[in-house]
Amino acid sequence: MRKLVYYVGVSLDGYIAGPGGEIDFYPLGDDMAAWIYARYPESVPTHIREHVGIAPDVANQHWDTLIMGRGTYEPALSAGIASPFAHLEQYVISTTLDAIDDPTVELVRTDPVELVRRLKKEDGPQGKDIWLCGGGKLAGALIDEIDQLIFKSYPVLAGAGVPALGDHFRPALFEPVQRQEFGNGAQVTWFDRT
Repeated sequence: MRKLVYYVGVSLDGYIAGPGGEIDFYPLGDDMAAWIYARYPESVPTHIREHVGIAPDVANQHWDTLIMGRGTYEPALSAGIASPFAHLEQYVISTTLDAIDDPTVELVRTDPVELVRRLKKEDGPQGKDIWLCGGGKLAGALIDEIDQLIFKSYPVLAGAGVPALGDHFRPALFEPVQRQEFGNGAQVTWFDRT
């Protein structure tokens, strides 16, 4: 059975973005960027992969499917990019979007828990796991389905913004299993559900 993996950047005070969706306040050092591009190339949007040195034919290493909420999808859509992760099977969870003008991106208006449970049982296009890309409200709704957290923790306080897990109070125990530190003070920590 495939896992749902919540891989996301987070501030010290638990925000994944600022109040307006800002993420440019995260200090991304060269060593961390190079590590992300090598370890998780599928997390880089298709339209910028070539610009950061990721060849078009680089295979997905961990995930072949992506789930995101409207807030995560909206910046690409506003830039005229209907399929930001064309190298992945994409699902956008939204009850407010009218339609998506790209057949490779599926708009899901129903319960995201049902979708995740169905996807976990399927093999997937490449037999890889499912990336929960964001946002916080969607992650909060899916908290009981998240099998692994991969938090890119940046040494910055946001003060306000989009919380990593929305506003749901449903404690779930995870165990840290690995940590990677970078020169900019950021670290990536892997947590598995216990």
